[in-house]
Amino acid sequence: MASYLAELMSRLAAGAARLPEDLRQRHAAFLASAQNADGGFAGRQGASDLYYTSFALRGLALLGALDEGVAGRAQRFLRDRLDRALPGIEFLSLVFGAVLVEAARGLDVFADAGADRAQTTALLVDRYLRDDGGYAKTSGSPTSSTYHTFLAVACKRLVGAPLAETDRIVALIQSRRREDGGFVEIPQMRDSGTNPTCAAVAVLRQCGALDEATRRRCVRFLAEAQTAEGGLRANRRVPVADLLSTFTGLATLADLGGLAAVDLRAARRFVDSLNQPSGGYRGGVWDDATDVEYTFYGLGSHALLVDPAEAAGFPRGI
Repeated sequence: MASYLAELMSRLAAGAARLPEDLRQRHAAFLASAQNADGGFAGRQGASDLYYTSFALRGLALLGALDEGVAGRAQRFLRDRLDRALPGIEFLSLVFGAVLVEAARGLDVFADAGADRAQTTALLVDRYLRDDGGYAKTSGSPTSSTYHTFLAVACKRLVGAPLAETDRIVALIQSRRREDGGFVEIPQMRDSGTNPTCAAVAVLRQCGALDEATRRRCVRFLAEAQTAEGGLRANRRVPVADLLSTFTGLATLADLGGLAAVDLRAARRFVDSLNQPSGGYRGGVWDDATDVEYTFYGLGSHALLVDPAEAAGFPRGI
């Protein structure tokens, strides 16, 4: 089975190729200019960070703008951090970034450091495996996280590392389903969220366990997350939409063949309203700044919305 992340990037790039050239160039310049001297990228403040570096590289790759100079500097940044003790999310971000610079420019971060990518990834990711069959956010977390289980599964698939006991992973994800049609992040939660639902769908798809009833329930749940602004909100208790939830929701609806369940024109208006003339995207109407993470979400949303059925190759309809 093809990697979920590789498949998603390929589909987003197909949609982004049809975006207006001035939009592509403006955001490519914004992302490239955010690279620091050490080769990494930062959030809105502070030093270079593996998490934000991964998003910047994904945005540039989506635009076909991950050139040799940017990739080479990023490769050195990633390689220099490979030997460090890293939290789970940072290591997974390193893996995503490493795969991107290799795909774009043939620069192998792991081989350059004398490490086997699949073996190293499996060893580090499995430190977060819990008795419930999923993967935790931190080494001290007693229970698994739906989102971090998605990251672990996607990361292993991306590098060709073995994924053992998929039945237990599926059972864990199914236990996070709620009556509202979505999924929760941790077992104590009652109300489903947009992002945990999207993570759960991705895991079930990769494990070959997404049934028709679940598909329909998730399409309805995600469609109901669309607000009057046009974007999607994180959960029913949040009154406003945000670009992260909008992107993940649209991408998952596309995977489920359910993009037609939302008002696509309204979604386009929402994403357009966060697109800044100087480059970059804000996180929502409540936000007053841009960063590389939200710029990836904005570009990804635009790529899905430019022509959802044709450009990104996704089916439509429930």
